[in-house]
Amino acid sequence: MKLQQIETWATVPPTGIGGTFWVIVRLTTDNGIQGIGECYGIPVSGDIACQMVEDTFERYIAGESPFNVEMLFRRVYSAGFTQRPDVSMMGVFSGMEIAV
Repeated sequence: MKLQQIETWATVPPTGIGGTFWVIVRLTTDNGIQGIGECYGIPVSGDIACQMVEDTFERYIAGESPFNVEMLFRRVYSAGFTQRPDVSMMGVFSGMEIAV
């Protein structure tokens, strides 16, 4: 089983609940199993957040097994120049981790 597709949505929550937008992620495997997650703490607009999630999926996660969560985390975590990614990258990965 391999992660094959990602879909993202930025949605506005009800007034007074949970910030300015939520980013919802749906991952689909090559045999049709789907998982849904929510990204948190991404300090950019909803559209840019969705693009960040999709880009991260395409670069580091597409084609990998959903059972290797630690490996996926390490790959995303180590993507920059140091072992210290910014808060937005952890928010991006959070939704995908929940979905797998």
